[in-house]
Amino acid sequence: MAAAWASRPASAEAMAARLLGLLWLVTVTTRPWAAAAAADEETFKCEDLKVGQYICKDPQINDATQEPVNCTNYTAHVQCFPAPNITCKDFSGNETHFTGNEIGFYKPISCRNVNGYSYKVAVALSLFLGWLGADRFYLGYPALGLLKFCTVGFCGIGSLIDFILISMQIVGPSDGTSYIIDYYGTRLTRLSITNETFRKTQLYP
Repeated sequence: MAAAWASRPASAEAMAARLLGLLWLVTVTTRPWAAAAAADEETFKCEDLKVGQYICKDPQINDATQEPVNCTNYTAHVQCFPAPNITCKDFSGNETHFTGNEIGFYKPISCRNVNGYSYKVAVALSLFLGWLGADRFYLGYPALGLLKFCTVGFCGIGSLIDFILISMQIVGPSDGTSYIIDYYGTRLTRLSITNETFRKTQLYP
């Protein structure tokens, strides 16, 4: 009789342990971090690849403009190829396992707006015919060109100043476009300081 009475609490404890185990399993599988982990396993876009996980082709250059052939609104796009054995969503949204030969996405690059004004021609005109105002006529400044013509380039001083300004690409075409310069040639990049530019105080030892 005593043995039968002792077995009843033992079976109740076993049932309680099983019930706790079941509750623990349900809690683990339904936790928010489990859903987050499942979301992390979702395939990401190829645009989010890190440097070294893809390679982009050089842009195709238009010989006439020396800018990328698909330049629109100061932006062009180049083809980028994810590295082999990488899986991501391509530019069409399709999940793809890449071998290194498929296009994953198109990377935007900056380009310039040109309208037929050659930098080499402008510099040559300023050097040899600047005293006649040919450089200003070429760039679309007829009033200044006529003034230089009548004053023989402001007695040579104006011709020298214009040659320096054009050579440094400070003076450009009157329509606001850029010079046609070889794509892989030397270009002037201007650095300016504005109210939005952060200037760090120089610390001396």
